[in-house]
Amino acid sequence: MKLLAMDRYLSLIKFSHTIFALPFALIGFFLARRELNIGFSWQLFLLVILCMVFARSAAMAFNRYIDRDIDEKNPRTIEREIPAGKISPPKALAFVIVNCLLFVVATWFINPLCFYLSPIALFIILVYSYTKRFTWLCHFVLGLGLSLAPIGAYLAAGGQFDIIPLLYSFAVLCWVSGFDIIYALQDEEFDRSLDLQSIPVRLGTKNSLLLSSVLHMLCAVFILMNAYLIANRFPDFGWVLLLGSILFVGLLVYQHTLVKADDLSRVNLAFFTTNGIASVLLSVFFLVDLMAI
Repeated sequence: MKLLAMDRYLSLIKFSHTIFALPFALIGFFLARRELNIGFSWQLFLLVILCMVFARSAAMAFNRYIDRDIDEKNPRTIEREIPAGKISPPKALAFVIVNCLLFVVATWFINPLCFYLSPIALFIILVYSYTKRFTWLCHFVLGLGLSLAPIGAYLAAGGQFDIIPLLYSFAVLCWVSGFDIIYALQDEEFDRSLDLQSIPVRLGTKNSLLLSSVLHMLCAVFILMNAYLIANRFPDFGWVLLLGSILFVGLLVYQHTLVKADDLSRVNLAFFTTNGIASVLLSVFFLVDLMAI
């Protein structure tokens, strides 16, 4: 029974989707360690991972809690855990509160700066759940939430800001906003019927895909710019990362060949598979380059 309950909560928060932002957190963490010549600490590393898990779990569960009435009306989402009766709303909310508290506690053990910034981070990732009720810019709020991963991990490891993790955050902002627009195409008519806001509702399918392409072009610029900056800053570091960055950009391009204005049948392939592979590959090439120094 306990395993079944755990499985329901993992499904509630789509735990497998942690793969989107976690690789960028690893990049931020190990970049700080290399740049600031900081020794590796398993305790700090595990705290950063826990922060990622707690923050994302809180955000995803809160989104499911806030959207439970909407999900109940949408044929695509009616089988989600809360509308399907697998998890009650009070239990989902309790799960959110526990994860928020654990996130704040974890930041307290990292450093004072992360602890003081933790309420701001929680506000950003939680407020997203309300945004589609009043603004079509909701996709950018989601992107902003996930963009905290690289800069947050860098702050956790180094306790200070730097331009490279900040540029990675901009890349994540554009990347996530772009693929969330693609994902939202599935609910364009449903959202319009309930007066919910999204870029597909605002711009239509064709223009939404165009905007998503522009955002992913900007993401590509930030990703390649970082590979160049890292290679310049560390002469013995950057060529393997450059290859990984090119592969990441290639997968962005491939993603847009999968989805057409008149054919959304492969949205899930574009959203889940391609983006998951892209982020993992980038972090793996980064870490391989780092370990080769």
